[in-house]
Amino acid sequence: MGNYLTDLRERLQDWWADLEFGAIHKRALILVFALVGVISVAVVARGHSQPVIEAPPIVVAPPKVMVDVAGGVKSPGVYEVPANSRVIDAIAAAGGAVAHADTSDINLARIIKDGEQVYVDLAEVSSPSVQGGSVKRTVKKKSGPININRATAGELDSLPGIGPVLASRIIDYRKSNGPFTSVDDLQKVSGIGVSKFAQFKSKVRV
Repeated sequence: MGNYLTDLRERLQDWWADLEFGAIHKRALILVFALVGVISVAVVARGHSQPVIEAPPIVVAPPKVMVDVAGGVKSPGVYEVPANSRVIDAIAAAGGAVAHADTSDINLARIIKDGEQVYVDLAEVSSPSVQGGSVKRTVKKKSGPININRATAGELDSLPGIGPVLASRIIDYRKSNGPFTSVDDLQKVSGIGVSKFAQFKSKVRV
C-alpha cells in the first residue's frame, strides 16, 4: 500500500512538472483551487448553521350551521353556530331568553340543524287586579306557532286544514318515528300534501 501511494505521489509530481505553465500560472492555479475550497467550506458551514423553520400548523375551522332564533329572545335573528350545537346554544347566541319567556315546551338539549328556526314562546302578563285586598297577576301564554313534537291532538286539530283524522295521524307518526326534526317532515304524514301543508306551515314549529 505504501509503495502504491509513493508511486502515485511521484506521478502527480511529474504531471505537475510537465504542465506547460510558468511559475506564475502555477501559483495562480493553486490560488484558485484554494479559493474554491474556502468558498465550498463556507457555504457548507452556513447551510448547517441556518435554523430550521417549521411549517405553521394547519387549522381546520369547525363546520357551522345557520339558525333563525325568534320569539322571546333579546336579539332575534339569524345566527351562525358550530355544528352539533343545541337549542340552548342558539338561544344564548341570540342574547338569551327575555323576561316572561316560556321555554317549558322547548327541548333545550336538542341538536339543531342547518336552516331551522328556534322559536321561544312569550308569556303575556295582564295588568294587576285587586281581589280581597291582595294584588293578583294573571299570566296568559301568548299564542304562537305550535310545537308539533309536543302538541296534543286538540291543538293540532285547531290548525287550518287539519281535522281530527289528520291530527291523529300526526300523533301516530310521531310515536312510531320519533320527534319531527323539521316542520317539513309533516308532509311525510299520509294525507298532508304540499297545498295542505302551506295552509298551516307558518303556525307550526319544532
